[in-house]
Amino acid sequence: MSNKDLLEKDKLPSHVAIIMDGNGRWARKRGNSRIFGHKNGVKAVREVTEAAAELGIGYLTLYAFSTENWNRPKTEVDALMSLLVKTISDETKTLMENNVQLNVIGFKDSLPQRVRKNLEDCIEKTSSNTGLVLNLALSYSSRWEIIDAVKKIADDVSNKKISVDDINADFFSNYLTTSGMPDPELMIRTSGETRISNFLLWQLAYAELYFCDVLWPDFRKENFYEALINYQNRERRFGMISEQLKK
Repeated sequence: MSNKDLLEKDKLPSHVAIIMDGNGRWARKRGNSRIFGHKNGVKAVREVTEAAAELGIGYLTLYAFSTENWNRPKTEVDALMSLLVKTISDETKTLMENNVQLNVIGFKDSLPQRVRKNLEDCIEKTSSNTGLVLNLALSYSSRWEIIDAVKKIADDVSNKKISVDDINADFFSNYLTTSGMPDPELMIRTSGETRISNFLLWQLAYAELYFCDVLWPDFRKENFYEALINYQNRERRFGMISEQLKK
């Protein structure tokens, strides 16, 4: 029996976020370079995206490249950018077949021109798809996102487009890169690390966090279903107590 058969379809999260961690360690265990691990991580991306689309999950956000990752060795960054271009080109047909819409969150202007061009083409081709929204967090960090939102709000206040009294949590969320999307209810991190690593800090305020030891290139649909089962077995109280939820 698959873990998929144990899922309660009416209790699935509408938005799942994943920190795809462990590519480098997976490659080192096999005596290969880190980019070998990144290449093999593409299969895990495909499996999880297909699983989320099949289940009818609305949004899947994958932490693909952080602003801090630009500090890695140039050879690795260049190889990652080339891999990204190839992967997007190769996977566009699959996204179309699975009715998946591609979206990107992050500081896109910092990406190489060839990467931006491929992303823009794929985003345009998949823009009419009505199924899963696949968010790639590229050149992304939550601190950058929050500071960027604050600057935009300050500018709108200065230009008298809005009043300071307009600002509340919901209003602030409209200035984030995930504007218009529900906050993730579940965040998964692979490889055994138990950090959030500057990922969706505002949006994960009430998310359930799931950490597993599986290295990202080995993560498959069954692992994804297992994380969803774990999520469904939790009581989500949002600051209340259990008795209040039962009323």
